[in-house]
Amino acid sequence: MQVSSNGISIEVEDHGSPNGEPLVLIMGLGMQLVAWHDEFVKQLVAQGFRVIRFDNRDVGLSQALDHLGTPNLAVDSLRFAFGLPVRSAYQLADMAADTVGLLDVFGIERAHVCGASMGGMIAQQIAVLHPKRLKSLTLMMTTSGARRLPGPSLKVRRALISRPEQPRDPSSVVAHYVRLYKLIGSPGYPASDEYLHNRLSLSVHRSYRPQGTARQMVAIAADGDRTPLLARIKLPTQVIHGEHDPLVPVAAAHDLASKIAGAKVDVIEGMGHDLPAALWPRFVADISSAAGRA
Repeated sequence: MQVSSNGISIEVEDHGSPNGEPLVLIMGLGMQLVAWHDEFVKQLVAQGFRVIRFDNRDVGLSQALDHLGTPNLAVDSLRFAFGLPVRSAYQLADMAADTVGLLDVFGIERAHVCGASMGGMIAQQIAVLHPKRLKSLTLMMTTSGARRLPGPSLKVRRALISRPEQPRDPSSVVAHYVRLYKLIGSPGYPASDEYLHNRLSLSVHRSYRPQGTARQMVAIAADGDRTPLLARIKLPTQVIHGEHDPLVPVAAAHDLASKIAGAKVDVIEGMGHDLPAALWPRFVADISSAAGRA
């Protein structure tokens, strides 16, 4: 359903009992709510959570912000690489406010939050800017943004900013994403080409907005290093990360755990930058552990 949050039209789904423990799932760069697999959501509901998943602004079925212009990723990447200021159409703090606005829509005073990749960065901003709205924090395959941390390889960077051979052909777009996700996925839990094709076809046919993804990518760069903010987080925090993440190397998990008081870290052997079905029970257990400490 569509709701208005922070002045933005947001596509959101509400799963489970209204009396369940509210849990908001925040997805990563360019990803839609369907990237949280239905079966994973069912496992969370079975643990007593009321699960809210949504499309971030500028992607999926949420409001497009094309009037803000399309960034020049090559120029912005160079500015970021040389430590120069990066100007973005909106901030991750704005996306954090979108998320908090959803709690208002559903009449939820406080919720558990789980963010993956960029969603974890947004979750950090919520924990700092709106701490009274959260019960616990789970940060999956994400980073503080500290510049000293290792980043993705040049091959992965190039893949991230590359475009499909035929951007107007859905089959070409799906094939492009299949190649990308095979590159950054979990070597210990490899997804079949058929699974990736089916999942990514679902997303592409639901919505394909590369301009929105580009604006989100620049918002990440503009957010910079959140290290000075992390000491302010006093919530029960769980960090989940893949030992073999080629996009956000595992050093980022240990960095987060060292900067957030009391944070626990679960580094998973064989996991890359995705959410393999075989690991869903472990993710559910980690999220439940953080919630249990609230």
